[in-house]
Amino acid sequence: MKYEKIDSQLFVRNRTRFCKELKAKSLAIFNSNDIMPTNADGTMEFRQNNDIFHLSGVDQEESILVIFPDSFHAKHKEILFLKETNEHIAVWEGAKLDKEQAFETAGIKTVYWIDQFEAVLKTLMSEAEYVYLNSNEHLRANIEVETRDARFGKWIRETYPIHEYERSAPIMHNIRAIKDAVEIELIQKACDLTESALRKILKTIKPGVMEYEIEADIIHEFVRNRSRGFAYTPIIASGESACVLHYIDNNQACKDGDVILMDFGAEYGNYASDMTRCIPVNGKFTPRQKEVYNAVLRVMKAATKMLVPGNYLHEYHIEVGKLMEKELVGLGLISQEDIDNQKPEWPAYKKYFMHGTSHYLGLDVHDVGSWTTPIEAGMVFTCEPGIYIPEENLGIRLENDVLVTENGPNDLMKNIPLEADEIEALMAE
Repeated sequence: MKYEKIDSQLFVRNRTRFCKELKAKSLAIFNSNDIMPTNADGTMEFRQNNDIFHLSGVDQEESILVIFPDSFHAKHKEILFLKETNEHIAVWEGAKLDKEQAFETAGIKTVYWIDQFEAVLKTLMSEAEYVYLNSNEHLRANIEVETRDARFGKWIRETYPIHEYERSAPIMHNIRAIKDAVEIELIQKACDLTESALRKILKTIKPGVMEYEIEADIIHEFVRNRSRGFAYTPIIASGESACVLHYIDNNQACKDGDVILMDFGAEYGNYASDMTRCIPVNGKFTPRQKEVYNAVLRVMKAATKMLVPGNYLHEYHIEVGKLMEKELVGLGLISQEDIDNQKPEWPAYKKYFMHGTSHYLGLDVHDVGSWTTPIEAGMVFTCEPGIYIPEENLGIRLENDVLVTENGPNDLMKNIPLEADEIEALMAE
């Protein structure tokens, strides 16, 4: 990992919050992600399971976290099982965490090697009544590859069939949604790196530049500042490509007169940022481009003000839809007749604004959290309205990351250029 060491007390606090939600005599087990293959002897870059990271800070493959608050033995209340380094691994891959380093990372004193897991688990299971297993229960998850957690779930149920099994996911969704002060600092760092990259590319974009050249300049700025890289696959979409919501080819030339929609964010310490900006290739918006831009900006500013404690996300999205409806009428894109004849399940505004306005942000770009409970202080959301007009080769989306507080929304990207005039001024420098 490239990022600076994270204070282990963050993970101590996270485990404390998790334990408060467990039933008595409960054992919870979290597995790291797999190292996924590519072809031949190649592997994808390892990315830690966010739940085990949230509770331990361990950013290493073949790791298991066990939490057992009611264990008879104090040393077994929290246990890390790690891959032991040998001379071969040290030479070919680099040394793994030793026991002292694991304690410094996670604040967990009891560390065993992974090959001791089954023997230790047998002792723990003799005491436990309930076993909490982890799984990916994100609403938008589409899982085709069996995960390490899923394989483990099958094995432990077969090995210990008469224990009571519970789900960790609902607890993790709740505690991960409310960010610790250290987590907010890490997200802010990711936002700051995103700002740095945007300011850099504003000075280099001109007619003829390739979308992938812009992408290259961004990743350079991220990595040189200790980021792993992009928090998600970046979108650098010029002209008509800006109307493709998840355009990731990034292989076209940026033409004079076009607007580039850029959706990217840095990752730092495994935490994501998520930003979208639209800029004119030649440095000046046309009157129509600016008209659409400012319409989106007005919706964004009004929507941000609604990200406050007590509001519900589904009601929030309905209200944002009403704002967008008004703007689209003003732009001449929909009419009152369209609104009068719209279908409730597909309002007229969705012809030009077909996605949601906000999602949770944290360890995942589309982070976990409840959509049926009120917004609370400590949650972080994106705010990203957009208008997409294929017939005009124009797509405008603007996006910032917003921390919910008791004193109102705190825009974590408030220092990143946003106003159309400011964008033009910076490009002219």
